[in-house]
Amino acid sequence: MNFVLPAKETDARVGQIIKLAVMAVGGQGGGVLTGWIEAMARAQGYACQATSVAGVAQRTGATIYYVEMTPASDQQPIFALAPAGGDVDVLIAAEMMEVGRAVMRGFVTPDRTTLIGSTHRALAVSEKTAPGDAIASSDEVRAAAEIAAQRLILADMDALAVGQGSVISASLFGALAGSGALPFPREAYEDAIRAGGKGVEPSLKAFGVGFEAALNGIAEPVKAGPKPAPKMKGARTQMQKWEALVARAQGLPNAVQQMALTGLMKVVDFQDTTYGAGYLQRLENIVDLDTGAQGWELSVTAAKYIANAMAYDDIIRVADLKTRGPRFNRIREEMGVEGQQLVQLTEFFHPRAEEIASMMPARMGAKWEADPKRMARLDRWFNKGRRLRTHTLRSFLMLHFLGGLKGYRMKTRRHEVEVAHLETWLDQSLSVVEQDYALAVEMLKNRRLVKGYSDTHVRGLSKFATVMGAATLLRGRGDAAEWMARLREAALQDPEGKALEGAIQTVRSFV
Repeated sequence: MNFVLPAKETDARVGQIIKLAVMAVGGQGGGVLTGWIEAMARAQGYACQATSVAGVAQRTGATIYYVEMTPASDQQPIFALAPAGGDVDVLIAAEMMEVGRAVMRGFVTPDRTTLIGSTHRALAVSEKTAPGDAIASSDEVRAAAEIAAQRLILADMDALAVGQGSVISASLFGALAGSGALPFPREAYEDAIRAGGKGVEPSLKAFGVGFEAALNGIAEPVKAGPKPAPKMKGARTQMQKWEALVARAQGLPNAVQQMALTGLMKVVDFQDTTYGAGYLQRLENIVDLDTGAQGWELSVTAAKYIANAMAYDDIIRVADLKTRGPRFNRIREEMGVEGQQLVQLTEFFHPRAEEIASMMPARMGAKWEADPKRMARLDRWFNKGRRLRTHTLRSFLMLHFLGGLKGYRMKTRRHEVEVAHLETWLDQSLSVVEQDYALAVEMLKNRRLVKGYSDTHVRGLSKFATVMGAATLLRGRGDAAEWMARLREAALQDPEGKALEGAIQTVRSFV
């Protein structure tokens, strides 16, 4: 007689592996989020494996955390170590560009992937270092994600978490729970947070708002309106001089006044009211040349870029900005500092010999710049990376002293060079105004290429000189202004200047 044992009932889900990937950069809690997911899965009777592949570095490559899970059984599952294109069930991206990278890498597919992402931006190095505006478009990423994902959940998860006193990993965990993409109840998620034992209450609150965002949708946080215009403060005598300058600026054509007042405040903040009077004098000279027939475009452009040229970045300016009270307040706010918590702040400096010589009295600085041996000596003495801990009294006072040298600034070699450069730029730009008004405007706009300090400033000056030099090739052409704008945009495309070099060759080809 043969006996047949009844077949053992098995969970229908056995063998069905859920695959989840998290893309996050340093400081966004990707590891914490992954730990919660893994702990929750195991607590719910699932076999689970979590791995991570680190990016190149913070802001240049996300760390990819990868989780695979399946109901536990007698059969030992074999899990993969990294996600594969077209084979991800849930993709969580802790920043909008990481959403885009996930789509580009093929991790998000319309037949299976639930995509959960945060709409906030943390700019990448490539976006920060580009000479022009290289910020990627979030709208384009959103449009691509809507096509690529089976289900899309987007909200400013960072703002939602910060509003609850927590971090983005908690709100993303809540959005994962609200999505229903995993077969676990809300209580299981919350138990995982409690089991972590750190920042439980704020994390649960952030979890809750993330859950609601995924379940019911949530409006994007209303962007703050424009900040109120800053007000000048100072001693009574200085305020009287300031008010006289404001009245003088209000005597300019209506179309020019707003930009002139903005530029005036920038210049006076940089130096003093006497310096501001010099700014207005330069601007008034240009207004006299401008007929207004083209909407005062020449004067408005001059009002903006003359102010930028006069408020250049030197060591004094950098030290002044780094020791102002509002900057410390902003840092404390961004770091979420509460009450009497201490903040330690380290400033990084890497002065070149040129910066040191530029701080010397004008005649002395010129002599040192002309002597290679002296410059080599300065380079040996100063061209080293330095760290100043400005939360300590000694370092703070050192920077505060440097920032207070405004009275000395007018005597420095740097100021002499900047004034000469400013006058040459204005002369070159205005020399063509009668023959080609539009070209003169574009030449004034070329000042946009000059910014920053140290190596950034040097590269900008080189590109500026190249673009301004092309004016001699363009004069007399009907499309001269258009080509000048193209050259400037090419100069802004990349730090190496390859795009500018190609554009210059094009101009030379038809001269």
